[in-house]
Amino acid sequence: MIKCQHDTAVVVLSYNGKDLHQLFFPELIQEAQGKYDVVLIDNASTNDTAAYVREHFPSVQIVTIPVNHGFAHGYYEGLQQIDAKYYVLLSADFEITKNWFQPLHSLMQTHQDIAACQPKIKYYKDKTKFEYAGAGGGFIDKWGYLFCRGRIFFTIEEDHGQYNNTIETFWAGGGCMFVRAEVYHRLGGLDKDLYAHMEEVDMCWRMKNAGHRIAYCGSSTVYHIGGSVISYGSPQKIFYNYRNSLVLLLKNLPTSKVLWLLPFRLLLDGVSGLRAILKGDIKEVKAIIRAHWSFFMHFGMWYKKRKDTNKTVSTYSQSGIYKQSIIWEYFAKKKTLYTDLDWKTFEKQIN
Repeated sequence: MIKCQHDTAVVVLSYNGKDLHQLFFPELIQEAQGKYDVVLIDNASTNDTAAYVREHFPSVQIVTIPVNHGFAHGYYEGLQQIDAKYYVLLSADFEITKNWFQPLHSLMQTHQDIAACQPKIKYYKDKTKFEYAGAGGGFIDKWGYLFCRGRIFFTIEEDHGQYNNTIETFWAGGGCMFVRAEVYHRLGGLDKDLYAHMEEVDMCWRMKNAGHRIAYCGSSTVYHIGGSVISYGSPQKIFYNYRNSLVLLLKNLPTSKVLWLLPFRLLLDGVSGLRAILKGDIKEVKAIIRAHWSFFMHFGMWYKKRKDTNKTVSTYSQSGIYKQSIIWEYFAKKKTLYTDLDWKTFEKQIN
């Protein structure tokens, strides 16, 4: 068990991430002085990543995972070995900025009901823009589709300071997530069986249903390379997108809603598959079919998780849910920017 000197452990999950650590660890460690511990979870790397970190960054403590079972499992197993009040789950392909840590830490210290929060997440390769995963805070629509301030489907906004405030959200981006360790462990942490993609949304949803809040802190900024583990648009990414979205609905919705919404989402997935056929994108069609097959083949496991999740529900949270269809708003009504939406109906300020 790693006992941290500070109340916060910034935990970087790594698989063969030597080049990324060489690039990003110097600033991360420099900013750590007197504020947080840096811990590397080496997720069964097949190169000399761990040895390199030990030699060049001796202040970094290392947890070794013998077998790589995916992103979520790596954190699931690794965080059990780290004793801290707060964790920051930081993906290896993130660049932090000066004074990024303090606003997030202060937010968690001031608001004890916030279980997790994220900073502003921007794109490393074009630092004027938000990044796809997390951006300016995550939300969900009435059909269970995800979107962010600064990113709706294929439209990614430039940052002009329009999202510098601190608000309550539905989910926080898992690439850089500040999380209360006690709540994390009590509610089961990241679901290791999701493997990767949307595992942070599932965890945030469970936290909200257990009576906690999720937040975005616009006074802290980090930059994300993106797609360094599972590339955007790949069949693997499409598979996890479709399968895990169904799992999220099954696990976290009230019975009265899941009974009709889950079949409806399956129907919408079929429409997406038909659109892919018309485009000639056979890889996407196959990925959707595999996703549905995997969901139903393991339905018993997912349903058991639903029963376990229900034990921690205090109320099914409606906070951060957009009451319209983001698909209809975006594709039919051409509302491509977050500010085009009726955001005042679901966005709440945090003072």
